[in-house]
Amino acid sequence: MDEIKGFKQKSGKTVKELMNDFSSMGFQASHIKQAVDIIKKMKKDKATIILTFTSNMVSSGLRELFAELCRLKFVDAIITGVGSIEEDLMKSKSPFKLGSFNLNDRELHQKGINRIGNILVENSHYEKLEDSLLPFFDKILKLQKEHKRMLGPSEIIYELGKELKDESSILYWATKNNIPIFCPAILDGAFGLQLFYYKQDNPEIGIDVTADMKAESKLILNAEKTGGIILGGGFAKHHAIGMNIVRGGFDYAVYITTSEAYDGSLSGASTSEAVSWSKIKEEANTVIVHADATIAFPLIFCAIFE
Repeated sequence: MDEIKGFKQKSGKTVKELMNDFSSMGFQASHIKQAVDIIKKMKKDKATIILTFTSNMVSSGLRELFAELCRLKFVDAIITGVGSIEEDLMKSKSPFKLGSFNLNDRELHQKGINRIGNILVENSHYEKLEDSLLPFFDKILKLQKEHKRMLGPSEIIYELGKELKDESSILYWATKNNIPIFCPAILDGAFGLQLFYYKQDNPEIGIDVTADMKAESKLILNAEKTGGIILGGGFAKHHAIGMNIVRGGFDYAVYITTSEAYDGSLSGASTSEAVSWSKIKEEANTVIVHADATIAFPLIFCAIFE
């Protein structure tokens, strides 16, 4: 067993040196260093890497880091919620603003401002989203008629990426580099609401939510090894680990979460619990970082890129 050693400050300390300090500090600092090592091993072993995240992370500045990972083709697939898709689109039009966790929400409501923690989103963002989605649905309906079938969520998201010119966008780079974005709950947001409105006049339009299962299965079954970088919980996390049952589980898994396991929720479930379901292999290389992803994830990738 290694000794516990303290952090030593010096001028010009690199992230790599910081990670070396983290490795012997204990608690979550050591787990962050383990996450760096496991992700490096995923890449070295040419594992198929699946990145999952919740939509609030796209609300934050992690959006640009996710886009960079797509630009560099660092990940092979993404699983997320439709909120991530919407907010990537909205941020391509205009930025969100930084507020506070302690603002008066009644006053915000009266001003047409929505709060996500300390991030503020004006109603005008959703108005612009509606203006861009309605003509986009015309395009999807046309493609549906051409293919004589409904499109799957990842196909629709791919087409959305073609609409963007913003190089800070996740969708832009995912489409450009053919990185599929799977979204099992594509109706759970403003996108679904706008599609419902559009459907009133165009009842033939639809989404085949089962279509992506084939693409996901092909991706996972054709992989020599698979690695999961799982930020937060919810259905995106479960979809990633659940799909890996078909191959006996992930070979590598890094969880970054603020959820706990005591209530039996999937969001807080450990990598060890996933082993019992064949979602992660018994011999898999795993770590759980209990931390806010906006802190831990940039640190991890600064160390990796450095």
